[in-house]
Amino acid sequence: MITACRKAPGAAALARLTTAGAISHALVCARLLYSPSMLSQTLENGRKLADEALERLLPPLEERPTSIHKAMRHSVFAGGKRLRPILCMEAARAVANELAEGIEDLGAALEMLHTYSLIHDDLPALDNDDLRRGRPTCHKAFGEAVAILAGDALQTRAYDVLSQLRCPAEARVKIIEEISRATGTVNGMIGGQVVDLEAEHSRPDAETLEYIHRSKTAALITACLVTGGIYAGASPDEVNHLRCFGRSIGLAFQIVDDVLDVTQTSAQLGKTAGKDLASEKATYPALFGIEGSKKKAAELLEAASNAVEYFGSRGDSLKSLARFLVERRT
Repeated sequence: MITACRKAPGAAALARLTTAGAISHALVCARLLYSPSMLSQTLENGRKLADEALERLLPPLEERPTSIHKAMRHSVFAGGKRLRPILCMEAARAVANELAEGIEDLGAALEMLHTYSLIHDDLPALDNDDLRRGRPTCHKAFGEAVAILAGDALQTRAYDVLSQLRCPAEARVKIIEEISRATGTVNGMIGGQVVDLEAEHSRPDAETLEYIHRSKTAALITACLVTGGIYAGASPDEVNHLRCFGRSIGLAFQIVDDVLDVTQTSAQLGKTAGKDLASEKATYPALFGIEGSKKKAAELLEAASNAVEYFGSRGDSLKSLARFLVERRT
C-alpha cells in the first residue's frame, strides 16, 4: 500500500503541504493507513495497560514507610500519557503482530525510570521546578529529602521488576543491559543531564546540543523500543530498525519539547513554561530558531518512518505514534 500510495496522482502536491515539505509522502500515506481513531485507541489501551501494571507493581500507600510510597505514587500517577510504555508495547506488536504476555510489566518499569528522572530533574539543585503535569513537583509536596529518596526508590523498584520479566533469561539480561546503558553516563540519560547542566549560560555548538538531547531524552526512548522488540523475540535486523526509529523520534521529541517551552503556556504544558529560556538552557530554538527546529523535527520524523517501513503494515502504529509525538501541543 505504501508503494502504491507513493505513485498516486497528486502525491507531490500533498507532500508540499507538510511542514516545509520535509515530511515525506510515506507519512501522508500513513495517515490513510492508520486513522486518528485507531491512534486514539492505541494510546488509550496502552495507557490503561501501563496504569494497571503500575498500580499492581508499586508498593501500596499503606505499606510502611508510607511517606515514601505516597511520594512515589504522587509522581507516577500525576497524569502522564505513558508514551514510553506505549512505544515499548507497539514495538513488540511490530515484531510479533501481537502483544506478548506480560510486556506491560516492562512498560511499567520503563515508566518508573522515566518518573524517577523527572523527580530528580525538578529538584532545586537541577531545574528547580514547582509544577509537573499540572501538580506540585515531588519535592514541593513531600520535601526535598523524600523526593530524592522517591526517585531512588522508583529506580530500584524498576530493576526489581525487570529481573522478574516473563521472558527467556537471555532476553531479560539483554533488556536490563539496554536500559542500564540508556540511563547511564556514557551516551545515556545521566550523562546528558550532566552536559545539559554544564552547558547552561553558554551557546553550545550543534554537536554538543545534539549530544545532550540524544543522551538525556532519546536514549531512554530508544531503549523502550529496542527492549519491547527484544521481549517479543526480535531478530538483530528488527532490533536495528527499532533502534534507528527510536534515535530519530527520540531526538525529534526533545526538539518539539524545546519548541513548546517557548510557544505554549504553563497551563497548556502542565509545567512551568519558559524555564529553558530563563535558565539559559541549551535548546534547539535558541540555536536554530523555532522554524529551523520544526524543520529538523520534520526531517527526523521522515527518517523514523522510513526505519519502520521494514515491518510493513505492522509498523503503521509506530509511524502514527511518531507523528503524534512531533505534532503534539503539550
